[in-house]
Amino acid sequence: MNAIVAEWIEKAEGDFNSAQRELRARRKPNFDAACFHSQQCAEKYFKAFLVSRRVEPPLTHNLFELHRLCLKHDGTFEMIQPSVEALNVFAVVVRYPGMSAKKEDARFAVRAMFQVRDLVRPKIK
Repeated sequence: MNAIVAEWIEKAEGDFNSAQRELRARRKPNFDAACFHSQQCAEKYFKAFLVSRRVEPPLTHNLFELHRLCLKHDGTFEMIQPSVEALNVFAVVVRYPGMSAKKEDARFAVRAMFQVRDLVRPKIK
C-alpha cells in the first residue's frame, strides 16, 4: 500500500472514530457531527480505493460521483448504493442552520458508514 492510500485510510479512520464518539457521547452529543463524520469516512474510503487503483480522485464531496467511479473498478460497490444515498446529504446540510440531525439520523448515518467501510476497506491494496 502506498503512503497516500495509507494517509487516506488514516483520515477515514479518524472520521470513523469521531462519528462513533459523537453518537455515543452522554453529555452534549453532537449528532450533526456524527452524521458529517460518517459521510466524510465514506468519502475518504472511496478516495483511498480509487488511489489504490491509480485513479486520481476528483475534488468533490459528492458520494454519488465517487461511488460511480469505484463501480467502474469493482461491481460489488453496487451493494452499498443505499448507504451512499443515505450519507450523501450529510456532506453539507447538517453543517448549516436549517437542519439539525436527531439521534436517529446519527444512528442511521453511522450504520451506513459501517456498511461502506466494511465493503471498501478489504478491497484497498
